[in-house]
Amino acid sequence: MHTGSESILLTHIENGIATITLNRPQARNALSTQLMSALEEALAAVGTNPAAKVVVLAANGPAFCAGHDLKQMSALQGREAVAEVFSQCSRMMKAIVRLPQPVIAKVHGMATAAGCQLVASCDLAFAAEDAQFATPGVNIGLFCSTPMVALSRAVGRKQAMELLLLGTPVNAATAEKWGLINRAVAADQLDQVVADAAATIASKSSYTVKVGKEAFYRQAEMGLDDAYDHASEVMTTNMLARDAVEGIDAFITKRPPVWTGC
Repeated sequence: MHTGSESILLTHIENGIATITLNRPQARNALSTQLMSALEEALAAVGTNPAAKVVVLAANGPAFCAGHDLKQMSALQGREAVAEVFSQCSRMMKAIVRLPQPVIAKVHGMATAAGCQLVASCDLAFAAEDAQFATPGVNIGLFCSTPMVALSRAVGRKQAMELLLLGTPVNAATAEKWGLINRAVAADQLDQVVADAAATIASKSSYTVKVGKEAFYRQAEMGLDDAYDHASEVMTTNMLARDAVEGIDAFITKRPPVWTGC
């Protein structure tokens, strides 16, 4: 599946990898309401597509994502209209976390404000060495409160507050050190690094990956006792699943597993 070149969002699925590409290069892929709606729809479609085992979130143009479309935002009339945009953005970010498949951010250029939130919301993130990350809302009198939710769950508190309070960008090496991204790589290696990671995930049991991703985020919000109870319950169910039986037998008999996705 691949949309036309005029679309603000491009989706392509091949070899188990769904690539969703932000395509507003002239606007630095700012998250207009139209782009957020398109991304929500694409995620919903991919989430129920058995051909998609992992998702890569990429972007065309000089920047990954410049955050909200401030020109569009400044034209809104009334509290309700403004609140709906932030609500829509929050739904979209939560859709990434709740998607059955892992989502990998492939970052180049700037990831700013809600663009930085987008990176923090993904399960994995790889960035070109010259990429930069910022939550600069404080500089224009608009604290990045919704980006803060994803950011504070991805990096330490002091690091999150440095981004939020100073409003200055950090480079990819710093983002890697802080845990915002998995790895900073040479720009000419980014495509291959992401492709390799996506292919590795796509080779696993889709059922097992889905169960594991959901359990990870659920237990992260629990206390220690509840987290262990939940994880034990999930692992018991997983152990009895067809793919786990197949995988264990394949390991014991030293053969490649054949996954059925259940």
